[in-house]
Amino acid sequence: MSLTRRCFGVVAIGAAAGASCARRAKKTVAVIPKGTSHVFWLTVQAGAMAAGKEFHLQIEWNGPAQETEYARQIQIVDSMIARRVDGIVLAAADRKGLVQVVDRAVAAGIPVTVFDSGLDSTNFMSYVATDNVEGGRIGARALAKAIGGKGKVAVVQHVPGSVSTTDRENGFDEAIQNEFPQIRIVQKLYGMSDRGKSRAAAENILSAHPDLDGIFCSTEPSSTGTALALTSRDLAGKVKMVGFDANESMIDDLRKGVITATVVQDPFKIGYEAVHTIATKLKGGAPPKRMDLPAILITKDNIDQPDIKRLLSFDFKKYLPQ
Repeated sequence: MSLTRRCFGVVAIGAAAGASCARRAKKTVAVIPKGTSHVFWLTVQAGAMAAGKEFHLQIEWNGPAQETEYARQIQIVDSMIARRVDGIVLAAADRKGLVQVVDRAVAAGIPVTVFDSGLDSTNFMSYVATDNVEGGRIGARALAKAIGGKGKVAVVQHVPGSVSTTDRENGFDEAIQNEFPQIRIVQKLYGMSDRGKSRAAAENILSAHPDLDGIFCSTEPSSTGTALALTSRDLAGKVKMVGFDANESMIDDLRKGVITATVVQDPFKIGYEAVHTIATKLKGGAPPKRMDLPAILITKDNIDQPDIKRLLSFDFKKYLPQ
């Protein structure tokens, strides 16, 4: 081999090694949602991807298809620990079931930020979420106003063990009991993070309480399913409904009067800020232990305000892998 070819080979190897080092220098952050099938989570993913781009992080997005697949979520976290990722951002599907796997990540030296839904533990670096208790109170006050401060109401809940939605449901209960003594909560049923099951739950409530005045729903699937139940029974606008989160059908139902109001979050900001905490830690900073983001009430009266329209019509797809 000629000296020229040998030298070229050394240079090529050096260049390849340099490129490999450059790739390794980009830190990897695993973002693990409760589920991946609802608009809320896709918008969270968009926020996480935007933060990854800004802070030069490789985002590994992986979560169970449904929010009830607790064992699958644990498997995903364990796989990220085995890969020695540089940080984990987790929305815990179950407040107790995910504690041990988070402890394993922390013991392995991996910083963990919990977002959206918390744990029965404080053994994590940061917590980023909507103030869900206040979101539930906001929903209670909106429903109370819609039914004139008295009557019978029910709740279509999310799933057992979910901190974020339990907080909303508890906030709703608290506000009704403390602020509206003439309103009685007559029934609560779980929709199990499924539109069809939520519709069935709402149908059961409406059958058991034909004199019902209002329904509160604590998530997007429970809201969508309940709106379908009200429409099918010709009760839209007669039984007042306050939902939580938003999708295209919910926005349409809000304009039609099927949904009286809905309490919304900023999922893009949740995803962005959760990844931001990991970026801060990896650069040697000290991210906040807790970050509470405000919930916003949307009605027909404010749905066309510029800030609300931006939140509802956010184009999350442009941030996602094609």
